[in-house]
Formats: sequence, C-alpha cells, structure tokens
Amino acid sequence: MASLLLRQRRVSALGVSRILQAVNGDSFRLQPESNCRTFARFGVIIRNYSSGKGTAKFDFTDLTRPHTWYPNARKKQRKVFLHVGPTNSGKTYHALKRLESSSSGVYCGPLRLLAWEVAKRLNKARVPCDLITGQEKDEVDGAKHKAVTVEMADVTSDYECAVIDEIQMLGCKTRGFSFTRALLGIAADELHLCGDAAAVPLIQELLKVTGDDVQVRSYERLLPLVPLEVPLGSFSNIRTGDCIVSFSRKEIYKLKKKIETGGKHLCSVVYGSLPPETRTRQATMFNDASSEFDVLVASDAIGMGLNLNISRIIFSTMKKFDGLEMRDLTVPEVKQIAGRSGRYGSKYPMGEVTCLDAEDLPLLHSSLKSASPTLQQAGVFPSFDFIYMYSRLQQKRGLYQILEDFLENAKLSDNYFFANCEEMLKVAAVIDELPLSLQDKYLFCLSPVDMNDEISSQGLTQFAENYAKKGLVRLKEIFSPGSLQVPKTHSALKELESIHKVLELYVWLSFRLDESFPDHELASSQKAICSMLIEEFLERLGFQNPTSRKLNSLMAKKRRQYL
Repeated sequence: MASLLLRQRRVSALGVSRILQAVNGDSFRLQPESNCRTFARFGVIIRNYSSGKGTAKFDFTDLTRPHTWYPNARKKQRKVFLHVGPTNSGKTYHALKRLESSSSGVYCGPLRLLAWEVAKRLNKARVPCDLITGQEKDEVDGAKHKAVTVEMADVTSDYECAVIDEIQMLGCKTRGFSFTRALLGIAADELHLCGDAAAVPLIQELLKVTGDDVQVRSYERLLPLVPLEVPLGSFSNIRTGDCIVSFSRKEIYKLKKKIETGGKHLCSVVYGSLPPETRTRQATMFNDASSEFDVLVASDAIGMGLNLNISRIIFSTMKKFDGLEMRDLTVPEVKQIAGRSGRYGSKYPMGEVTCLDAEDLPLLHSSLKSASPTLQQAGVFPSFDFIYMYSRLQQKRGLYQILEDFLENAKLSDNYFFANCEEMLKVAAVIDELPLSLQDKYLFCLSPVDMNDEISSQGLTQFAENYAKKGLVRLKEIFSPGSLQVPKTHSALKELESIHKVLELYVWLSFRLDESFPDHELASSQKAICSMLIEEFLERLGFQNPTSRKLNSLMAKKRRQYL
C-alpha cells in the first residue's frame, strides 16, 4: 500500500527518533534577514556574563549559566510551588485549580493528549484557553490562557500562573532540555511544578541562582495501591477493568487475541505508535461503562497522558528493550505504570497490581517499596541563536560539523547534561547535502520525524528536497489522497501508522513554513482518516458482535465526512 501512497521512495540507513520534537519556541522562527535580532539578544546574554570594565570576550561555548538566557523570567521574583507525590495523588489537580482561577496562564505538558485535556477542561469551566502543540493550534477568542506541549512553551510572554507537568522529565536524556527551558524561562508570577519527589533537590539547586521563592507541597495517593501476592496465572482470570501491560507491539496484539478468544471480554488497545486521536478513542471506549470493551491491553504509553478507569495493572513482563538492550524496568517506570490503577473518582475502591508470571513478582514488589533515584542533572541544549553565532566562526561548514564541534567544545556546570543528539547528527548529515540555509537545516533536524521508520524517513527526505529545489512542497507530489483504506494485515497496519507519521510531519512543517507547505488542511484531513482507519482495523480484530459492528458503521460514516 505504501508504494502507492509515497512516490519516488528512497531507502535511508540513517535513523532519527522523535527527540527534540520542537525547537525553542522563541528562536526557531528567526528569519535569516533578521539576524540583527540574534545579535541584540546575545547582547543581553553577553552583558550578563561580563563583569568589570573594558570589553569582555564572549565564549559561545560557555553554557554554564543557562538561567541567564531568559531575561524576562529573571525580571520576576517568581513564587515556585513544587507539587510532588505519586500517581493519582491529586497534585496536578491542585495546580490546575490555581491555573483556572488566574487572570492569565499557561499549562505545559509532556504530551499532546494532556494539553488537549487541560484546554478542554478550562474551556468547559468558561476560562477561554488556546491549544498549541507542535501539530495544531486552536485559538479561542479572548483567551488569556494556553495549554501547550512543553516544547512549545513561550518564554517571551508574562503570565500570572504557569504549570509544568511531569517536571521530573527534565532528567530525560532526550527531552529533558525542554523541561529545563520551561523551568528557567517561563515568566510567571507563580510557577507550579508537578511531578515526582525525586526531582525536588535538583530543582532547588537550579533555582538558587534565580532568586525564586521555592515551596514544596507533598501529596499522598487518594486511593490505596495494593501489590498482589499471586500472579494472574491463566487468562481466564482476566476481569473487567484490567489492564495488561506489554512492551512489544506484536505481543500486545497476541494478548488481545488470547483474551478475546475466551469470549468474555473485548479489549481496547493503546501503544506509542498509535496516532494520539486513536489512543484517545480507545481509552474512551475502555472508560465507558456502557461499552463492551472492558479490558485494556497497552504499552507503557499509559504511564502518562490518559485518565483511565483501571482496577488492576498486570505486567506481562518486567523487562523491556530500550533501543540498545533488553533490561529490567526501572523503579520510576514500575511506579508510573502501576500507579495508573485505582484512579480517584472511578468505581474502583483501590488499585491493584500484579504480574502474569510468578517469577516477576519479586521485582514488582521491591520496585514499589523503593524510592525513585534522586535526579542529579537537568538536560540542556543550545538554541538556534547559539548555533548561529558559533557558525560565524565556522565558515563554509555544514550543520553536522558545526553541531559536532560545538558539542565537543561546549562547557556545562555539574547540574546539567547535554540532551542526546546522536540521532539529530545523523539527520544533519543527510540534510547537509541540500542547498538549505543553516536555519532551515536546523528546523528539519528538529522535526518529529522517525528515521528508524523507512516510510517516515523517506517523507522527510522528499519534503526537504522539494523545499530546497522549489521552496514549495505540495502534498500530492508524494502522497495520493483517496488511496487510504482499512488495513487487512498487521504489516499493512504498520504501514498506515507510518503514513500517519508522514502526514503529521507535513502538518508540523506547515505551521512553521506555512507559505512553503500550503496543504495544511489536506494533510490534517488525511491524517484524521488514517486515525479512523486504524481504529476500524482494531475493532475488526476483536470478537465480532452487534456492538462492534455498530462501531465499525459509525467509523465509516465519520470517515466519509473527510472524503
């Protein structure tokens, strides 16, 4: 199917993951003709680094004081509230109540699903709220509040209140720099940070130099979480409200089939490569008490971003492949996933957690009893401004060489580490072959492309080549609208998920290079159809009964609306 949808396919051996999904929001829109603004901004930074009389020589590789990169935030005496506690403790709820009552504010979440949820909540409470993510922008008249993915946080505006969710992710090797930027850069009178207590010492240390007033508020679980002493054993012991967790896409479908073969349950499915819209609909069916989809089979994608009425988490395994090796789950991973059971407000009086096999129970029990390791460092990454200024010293060199040289020579304090940019360098090596400006190369490298996915990588390459040659990229040049259809095999499903990534990439680029990527509406509608077709496939996998046939019919009607 993909051969019909993506024309002129080319094979790429290089890979880039979704790391660095967006770039610093106040920098990536800088145009080449406005480089004077870059120098002006750096004038502020240079003054912050300089002391005494005379001219100071500025070292563009000195990144030891990242708090000085955000002059707007440094003008404020911020009150910082750390809301810390386990999953389902109400910490985020209290922060959002303060956001709702503020005259202006911003919510920064790790996932689009969380931003959607908060925007919906505020608008329902008659607090106009814009939704801004890397792939969409939904503006509401009169809105003084925003719900954004953390990469899109605006560090140039002033707010009365700001909330950063899952703040412990500032220690993430790939995305941590975005949380650090939001922590140091958001100019808000009140900054509310929600997350794991393991992040508290590091945040307190980072904010010593900002002059912020930091207060810690601790929370306990609202419902008990009970680790069971016995494993699930037979699949005949599956019951309504269960969520069985696996870390393999292939295994997830095997588990779904095994459970539904028993004829007692229908399973919703949630895993990372499903489109966000599909994940949301699958979760909605599981949460709906009137739905016959009463069991969930999921990956660790449920760890954050979805409110789920789970009574019992069942680990099918306590190991996962992390891209390099098969390893045991970490303490934070076990706690994050296990804690999804026993949601406050659901019909279940407590959360339970167990394993499929008895041999995994000791690791589960020990992890739940252990404290999460204290974070030692926060991620950081140079903005385009730094790369551009450094490039002035590296004439006639490509972005790959500039980045490699910059990162090799850059200096950090002990509290920070560089975000993992190995995959970004691989993309830069490909993009460098095209006649693009440094800024355009930087933008393409930071796009949400999955270069480990052949179809996704080909999509990026073709978009970049067409943009370099003509400055205009029409979606129909590489994609055939109207060719999408319900997949009939697992391999066809995987292809459709890849095509969704290509369409998502086009939408992302259209927000940043709107004149050059004008087919935003077409890409968005085809992306929606992709999600619906994937959803329809998931329904057809299940035990067919009148309810599921009605769902298929409803999906078909919705799909026709986009055709």
